[in-house]
Amino acid sequence: MAELKADVLVLGAGMVGVGAALHLQKRGRDVVLIDRHELAGEETSYGNGGLIECASVFPYMFPRDAGQILRYALLRAPQVRYHFSDLPVFLPWLVRYFLASSPERALHSAMAELPLIQHSLIEHEALIEEANVPELWRRTGWIKLFRSDATLATAVSELERARQYGVAGEVLDAAAIAAREPHLSGAFSGAVHFPAPGFVPDPGGLAKAYAALFGRKGGRYLVGDARTLEQSGTRWRLATLEGTITAREVVVAMGPWSDQIFAPLGYSIPLAVKRGYHLHMKASGNAVLHHPVLDADNGYLLAPMNRGIRITTGAEFARRDAPPTPIQVERALPRAHALFPLGEPVDARPWMGARPCLPDMLPVIGKAPRHSGLWFDFGHQHHGLTLGPATGRLLAEMMTGETPFADVRPFAVERFG
Repeated sequence: MAELKADVLVLGAGMVGVGAALHLQKRGRDVVLIDRHELAGEETSYGNGGLIECASVFPYMFPRDAGQILRYALLRAPQVRYHFSDLPVFLPWLVRYFLASSPERALHSAMAELPLIQHSLIEHEALIEEANVPELWRRTGWIKLFRSDATLATAVSELERARQYGVAGEVLDAAAIAAREPHLSGAFSGAVHFPAPGFVPDPGGLAKAYAALFGRKGGRYLVGDARTLEQSGTRWRLATLEGTITAREVVVAMGPWSDQIFAPLGYSIPLAVKRGYHLHMKASGNAVLHHPVLDADNGYLLAPMNRGIRITTGAEFARRDAPPTPIQVERALPRAHALFPLGEPVDARPWMGARPCLPDMLPVIGKAPRHSGLWFDFGHQHHGLTLGPATGRLLAEMMTGETPFADVRPFAVERFG
């Protein structure tokens, strides 16, 4: 079997990898997209809330309020769960996360990521039009519900801060909530509606649509094991089902599995995961949910996906490959039934995924310092769906010698020493 060749291998066919592949292809590179699955978007890109979060200026940082930290530590808050048995594994990372979440460092992360957030919707709109999938895009924004005056006041304060950076939002009272979502039930102090973010009712389907666009434009998609990657002279070699393929450059865009490549190559990058779960439910009777709705105080989100109403959970700190423990879904279900008329489950069991996170909540984007032709594009925390095409453009500009549209220094792997 003849050896296959390409300019660039992109490892990982989630939203991040597909975004990088499309932007490199647009700049004239012969790109091969490689994944262990036969189809794109089968892992983390499939299991999110479906939001293109162009209004999320400030990343999800470690809380600084002592009472909130205590509730998380004692497992008394629905937003966070952890495995006691895995505490020795992820506690050092949590310490780094806490230190990186100081007000000064958190603002630094927010301002570094701001250009990417601001371009997220622009890049998606262009690709959705080119892929001709308008049905996978809704301009509804999303609603964040609050059940106490204290949490609502905090949210209003955060909105005022975000407005300084162009974020639009409307504070809703009970009547306005009912007008937008007449099938919701409960006592709410208020809500915030963010109108700008796009909603994707099939996130995995959108990744597949972008991968299909990549294929129509001449790109190749191969099934292979990224762990077979090795450097051979000036080229990189990897085994696929269609034979060995070599390329001058390779992009690691494997999300929570990126350590399978960088660790054997000698890079010490503090990549951890926040696991999450979702379950699809039928809507009962003629009930309709018009927006993704976050029940902020109860730690879950309902999203009107094509497959059904998707209930998604907060963060679970555990080893990436530990057995699923969907306790957050089980505890959220009674609250979700009280919020919205839900019927029978569509899924046989909850789905589990892993969000790839670095302590400063910024991705690693750029050249690996010790290996020629090796590039990194991973660690997008809660924003892989949002940022995939934007970071793909940024990486492609770096790789092809264009002037990047954003400052690339905050994303360099060298920041970890």
